Amino acid sequence: MTESGWRAEAIEWAKTLSGAFLAYVAFTTVAFAQFRIPSESMVPHLEVGDRVTVSKFAYGYSRHSLPFNIGTMLPPAEHRLFGGVPRRGDVVVFIHPVTGDTMIKRAIGLPGDTIEMRDGELYINGDRAPLSEPTTLMRRVDPEGRELAERMEETLPGGTTHSIHNLTDGGHFDNYGPYTVPAEHLFFMGDNRDNSLDSRWDGMGVVPIENLIGRAELVYATAMCRRDPTVSCPMPRWMRPLHH
Repeated sequence: MTESGWRAEAIEWAKTLSGAFLAYVAFTTVAFAQFRIPSESMVPHLEVGDRVTVSKFAYGYSRHSLPFNIGTMLPPAEHRLFGGVPRRGDVVVFIHPVTGDTMIKRAIGLPGDTIEMRDGELYINGDRAPLSEPTTLMRRVDPEGRELAERMEETLPGGTTHSIHNLTDGGHFDNYGPYTVPAEHLFFMGDNRDNSLDSRWDGMGVVPIENLIGRAELVYATAMCRRDPTVSCPMPRWMRPLHH
C-alpha cells in the first residue's frame, strides 16, 4: 500500500473511532451508564464488585450527567434539564458533595422531611418506619472475614419496602437528629446501616439535587456465591430490578 493509501486509511479509522466515541458519550449522557459497587454500604441489595445500570433520564440532566466526571469542571447550575426528584426508596447514583466521588445510596428524605434515628430505628416526619422481625445470619465480609448481621424489611412512607442490615445495637449513627432536609437537597442512607458513611455523617451530609447522576435500575453482573456451609450466600441479585 502506498503512503497516500496508508494516510487515507488512517484518516478513515480516526473518523470511525471518533464517531464511536461521540456515540458512546451521547448514549452515556442521555440514556444509560454503568456503575461498579465500591463498598458494602448497600448490602444486602448490592455487594462489592456488583455492576448496575443507571438511567440518566430518571431525574433529568445536569453537568454531572456527563461521563468521565468531566462535569465537575463546569460551573454549578441552579436547574436540571427535565428535572425530577427521586421517590423515597430510590437507589440513586450521585456525586459526593464533599469529596466529589461517585456514590450510591438509598434516598430516604426528600426536601422538607424530618429525619431521625432512635436506637437504630428510622423515623420520617415523626413516624417510625415499620420493621419486620429480624433474621440473624452469618455473612462474608469483603475482602475477607465474616460477621453476624440481622436482616429486616423496612417500609418507607409511600410503601417502598427494602431489606436492611443491622450489625450492632450501639452503632455510631443509631441515634441521630431530628434533622430537617433543606430545599433542593436529599437525605441518603445505606441499607447496611452500621457500615455506611451517609447523610448522617458530617463528612457527607445532605446532597444537592444538582449532584444526581441517575437512578440505579438493575444489577447486571454479580460475583458467584462461594460454597461455604458456615456462611450465608448474598441475596440473589443478578438481573434483579432495584425498584418495583
